[in-house]
Amino acid sequence: MTPIEVESPAAAAPEHAEMRQVMVGLGLAMLLSAMDQTIVVTALPTIGVDLGEPQNLPWIVTAYLVAATVVTPLYGKFADVYGRRIVLLIGVATFIVGSVACALAPSIAALAAARLVQGLGGGGLIALAQTIVADLVSPRERGRYQTYFAAVFVTSSIAGPALGGFFAQYLHWSLIFWINVPLGVAALLITNSRLKRLPERRHPHRVDYAGAACLVVASGALALALGWGGTRYPWASAPILGLLALSALFWALFSWRTRVAEEPLIPLRVLSLRIVRDAIASSSLGLGGFVGLSVVMPIYYEVAIGLSAHDSGLALIPLMIATVAGATLSGRLMGVVAHYKVMPLIGLGVGALAAAIAAWKVDSVSFVTLNALLFVVNFGVGAMLPVATVSVQNAVLARDLGTATATTQFFRQLGAAVVVALFGALALGGGRAAYIAEARLSPEELLRLSGSFRLVFAALAVCMALSFLFMARMEEQPLRGERRH
Repeated sequence: MTPIEVESPAAAAPEHAEMRQVMVGLGLAMLLSAMDQTIVVTALPTIGVDLGEPQNLPWIVTAYLVAATVVTPLYGKFADVYGRRIVLLIGVATFIVGSVACALAPSIAALAAARLVQGLGGGGLIALAQTIVADLVSPRERGRYQTYFAAVFVTSSIAGPALGGFFAQYLHWSLIFWINVPLGVAALLITNSRLKRLPERRHPHRVDYAGAACLVVASGALALALGWGGTRYPWASAPILGLLALSALFWALFSWRTRVAEEPLIPLRVLSLRIVRDAIASSSLGLGGFVGLSVVMPIYYEVAIGLSAHDSGLALIPLMIATVAGATLSGRLMGVVAHYKVMPLIGLGVGALAAAIAAWKVDSVSFVTLNALLFVVNFGVGAMLPVATVSVQNAVLARDLGTATATTQFFRQLGAAVVVALFGALALGGGRAAYIAEARLSPEELLRLSGSFRLVFAALAVCMALSFLFMARMEEQPLRGERRH
């Protein structure tokens, strides 16, 4: 039997002014999740001094990462079954509870447990916000709203480290968690008041809990392996190899469950669409390159160029702006041009070339020229993201919208984790991490560091080139609701 779509009585599409108010609430919800990691990282040393057990600080990051990753596809399914608004409210409320527990944590172990709760709440907020916009706006108009989301990510990338460092140095590290309470309450009030007046779609799905369990173990073990590999344990150590083997086993079980279940967690009708697979591959590789750069470039700025931590953060701002600029231009063009893949293809192609030049000339290129090259790279990533997201949403049935959006976000997160681990291994692996903490490096050490980042930029060029190829292969379907003359 074909599932029946259920809508609330309000059937009219929102006006643009009302949609902007909805976007404020959704943007706050997304900001909670997007800024959480960036604001915590800069405060970790202070937290270690205050609570002790600095050797266990990685748990604070890993606990959130694992929880947020594994619940993302579940949020998509629950949103399809129970409605977007109620699931979003539960996610935000859970995040707030976890934030309060983090602020009050008396030990590293308690803080890691509270971060796990935070991750359970924050893992689906980004995908849910994108799904709600997809419910309310036609694909033809959806691209321009993706630019709001890009702005949220850039805000989190810039404000997160600055706020985290400021709170930890001048006030108290617990404020990085207390700040989530007013932001979360505002998101709850705005989204609830606005969304309950707008159409809400529900579908009588059944949740495949066996498949969900397999996916949780598979992705959780992989996230742990990527988070600990090369830092807490060597890559070839028994714990890392064991986690990778466990992940591979449960990925195989999840694949089997997806084929045999009457209604799998991620329906085959979604995964069988080549446009979905190509969009996920392109966006995972491109976003992974963007996130990887934001993680390793401060090392290059501070160690190789000699910038202070504050100036290193400022040097990242143009790269973040480039991503928003690319997403804004590409998203707006989607509604007015027939061949909407042209913009991301140009951006990704030129970005791959810029990354290759950075790898080739890393020893001799100036700071300004290097940042200009990376600006081009990030512009290409930004141009690709809204096209990939909207293309997936445009290709699937309405009853699969939440699941498809969450699945895309889930694989993006996994892909980004893989690329970040790769960039980290190239930048700091092979014994090169020992001199990172030194105030001054010898010419030989600087040469080795340049060689490390030559590999990073070469890997970035490969990511951009592969993202280009998958975007080029992705089918360019006409957007529903479009009117072209």
